[in-house]
Amino acid sequence: MAMTSSRELYNCQYDISENENGSVTIRIQGRMDSSTTSYLIRDLGGRIKATRPHSLNVDLQKVTYLDDFGALVLVELKKIMRAGKGEFNVKNASDNISEILGLFDFESLEKKSAFVKRSRPNIIIRLGAATMKYASDMKYMISFVGSVCLAMIHICIHPASLRKEDTILYMQKTGVDALPIVGLISFLLGLIMAFMSSFQLEQFGANIYVASLVSLSMVRELGPIMTAIIVAGRSGSSFAAEIGTMKISEEIDALFTMGFDPTRFLVIPKIIAAAIMVPFLTMFSDLFAILGGLLVGVSMLDLTANAYITQTIKTLTLFDIFWGLLKSLIFALLIAWIGCFRGFRVRGGAAAVGQATTSAVVSSIFLIIVTDSIFAVILRYWG
Repeated sequence: MAMTSSRELYNCQYDISENENGSVTIRIQGRMDSSTTSYLIRDLGGRIKATRPHSLNVDLQKVTYLDDFGALVLVELKKIMRAGKGEFNVKNASDNISEILGLFDFESLEKKSAFVKRSRPNIIIRLGAATMKYASDMKYMISFVGSVCLAMIHICIHPASLRKEDTILYMQKTGVDALPIVGLISFLLGLIMAFMSSFQLEQFGANIYVASLVSLSMVRELGPIMTAIIVAGRSGSSFAAEIGTMKISEEIDALFTMGFDPTRFLVIPKIIAAAIMVPFLTMFSDLFAILGGLLVGVSMLDLTANAYITQTIKTLTLFDIFWGLLKSLIFALLIAWIGCFRGFRVRGGAAAVGQATTSAVVSSIFLIIVTDSIFAVILRYWG
């Protein structure tokens, strides 16, 4: 034995023995807790780094107490020895101390796990997983449609069970708050259509038919579609985010535990609010688009306001107006239903809420376009 040194700390003391073969033994006595950890790491770590032994033995025979702070001392010593490619051993640990070290999985600490490259599943596995996912979504979608229908029937039989305050609040958020953006976009859209069509119609002296083009295209097609897309981006995403957040925070489970039907409690007010307000927004959209066309007609085409309005009234029929409102009603039901459905399908954390919100908007716009195509085919063959 070449050299021995010792030091006494508060509640703890240690001595270091350096052997002739280059190994070092540290004997610790007392408590290894938060009051001594920093001193032990500083003193012992500095000593080991200076001597660089090829082997380090830590004798815990006389240690009376060890907690997670004490285990940190051993971890730091083990890290120093691993960095110097030396051996590290813990000796004479009591059963209690061994149990504590086992809780921290001390033996596997500082061992670098081998990098395992994940093999990407082949196309058959990915196709099967996607098929199973879509089948599960379809199953839940059918179940959700049935749940909404049953809840709506219950509301019709028991109108007092409808959450009227929440319905009015959603009507404000879906309709009144969306009116400025719907009006602005529709006004600009009508102005652009009138401006672009005027170049062609003016060659034939048919400026007056700008009013017919703008009014008919907006009332039948663009008014309901543009309004529905705006509502899908504003309200559909809001519905999905609201219900999705409640889903991951287990508020929906709490509602179910308290005896509330989540569909009747959360979904029906949103659907009713959308079904009422989107047709009104569509009428405002049509009106603002006609005003945009009127501005171009009066300022650029030498039309009078009276002539423009008269041609608009002559072009439109009640069927055109009700056809556009019917489409907007169907679009409203799709937007509210998809938004709520995506919210209920949220699994995981905050990232899943964002994915559900995006999916709700994309799915709503897709269904709006598909449904409008179906309406166009029906109108074509109906006539």
